[in-house]
Amino acid sequence: MTLSETCKIRVRFNETDPLGIVWHGNYITYFEDGREDFGTKFGISYLDVKANGFATPIVESSCKHKLPLRYGDIATIKTTFENTLSAKMIFTYIIYNPKGEIVCTGKTIQVFVDDDGNLSLNLPTFFENWKKKMKLL
Repeated sequence: MTLSETCKIRVRFNETDPLGIVWHGNYITYFEDGREDFGTKFGISYLDVKANGFATPIVESSCKHKLPLRYGDIATIKTTFENTLSAKMIFTYIIYNPKGEIVCTGKTIQVFVDDDGNLSLNLPTFFENWKKKMKLL
């Protein structure tokens, strides 16, 4: 079973380059918008993680660009949680333009570190409980 959430964003003027298209680095920000929406919907937001004494820094990210977005476009971001037994969170993304065409795809991997910055090699208890609640374990 996988969990997905879809959200929409409007491309702002300051996100575009002199050619009028979204600067490539902003797609990583759009991935974060997708993660924020996903976390809010499924009860695993950054604030939920922090309340349990952890942070989830990104250790890997990738983005494949296919078509441009432009100022004013309403883009759709589909964020999918990829289940793994490892102590990490893997998300994949598909961003669509207003015509429903795929603009880009991507992936991020996040690990768990405690408040002292120590890497968790095992599933934190709260994350294990969340996965059970979501029927992922």
